[in-house]
Amino acid sequence: MKIRRSVPDIHTRDLDASRSFYTGVLGFELGMDLGWIVGLCSPDNPTAQIQLITADATATVVPQISVEVGDVDEIHRRARDASCEIVHPLTDEPWGVRRFFVRDPNGVVVNVMQHMAERS
Repeated sequence: MKIRRSVPDIHTRDLDASRSFYTGVLGFELGMDLGWIVGLCSPDNPTAQIQLITADATATVVPQISVEVGDVDEIHRRARDASCEIVHPLTDEPWGVRRFFVRDPNGVVVNVMQHMAERS
């Protein structure tokens, strides 16, 4: 199973202050801004990323990590077969990803996603 990247999701109450810190102090660059989530990446290594998130646009919980996979439907099937707690259903989101949230054994909410343009 292909894992394309994993990205920490940092819950923030002040998106502007967090963005200023991670760009101004640590040197990340803006990669994406949907208003409620901001993706930042390294200027030297675009796969080194973090996401700042205030609240999720369609889910009732905020994930703590996002994992981009090659086949989100397969991972969703595996999670169901393993009786994992699905905390956000498998959904095609308007911003171009198919995703679901699953809670790991430690209570961490994991956003498992795939860009819909990359689905075969």
